[in-house]
Amino acid sequence: MENMLGLLRLHVIRGVNLAIRDSKSSDPYVIVRMGQQKLRTRVVKKNLNPEWNEDLTLSISDPVLPIKIMVYDRDWFSRDDKMGDAFFHIDPFLEAIRIQNQFRGLPEGTVIMKIQASRQNCLSEESKIVWNNGKIVQNMFLKLQNVECGEVELQLEWIDVSGLLSINEHEDVAY
Repeated sequence: MENMLGLLRLHVIRGVNLAIRDSKSSDPYVIVRMGQQKLRTRVVKKNLNPEWNEDLTLSISDPVLPIKIMVYDRDWFSRDDKMGDAFFHIDPFLEAIRIQNQFRGLPEGTVIMKIQASRQNCLSEESKIVWNNGKIVQNMFLKLQNVECGEVELQLEWIDVSGLLSINEHEDVAY
C-alpha cells in the first residue's frame, strides 16, 4: 500500500446493552470500515452483551479518514438488521505516539492523553491513551448512534511498519 504510515490493531472487546432485533435477543457482529477497507467480527448468537475479543487490523495511509463501527444482527432468512453505528478519528492517537517519541522512556502506565466525550465524537466516557507494556494503547467505549441503546468497547494499538511514527526507543523519528 502506498504511503502506509503503519497498522492499527483494533481489539473489538465487547458490546454492552445492545438493542433487541430478534424476538428476545440478537445475533450481533461488528463491521469496521476505514476508506475502502472493511473488516468484520464473528457472529455471537443470542446475546445483547457479546464478547468478541477479536483483533482486526487496518492499514493506515490516510489518518484523516474516520473509522466507522457498525453493529448488525445476523438474520438467516432476511437482510441483517442494523443495531447502530459509531465513528472515531485516530488523530489524537497518532499525536500521542509523537508525544511519546519526544519524551522517551515513559514510566509504565503513563497517561499520555485524555479525550473527553463530546458531541464531536461517539465516546460514551473519557478515553485515555496510555503507555502500557512498551506500547501505546487507547481504550474506548463508543456509544452507538441511530439506535435506542448500546455501546461497543474497543482497544487501539499502533503497529509501526514504516518508521514514520516509530515508538522504538532506538530509532530516530521522521515526520
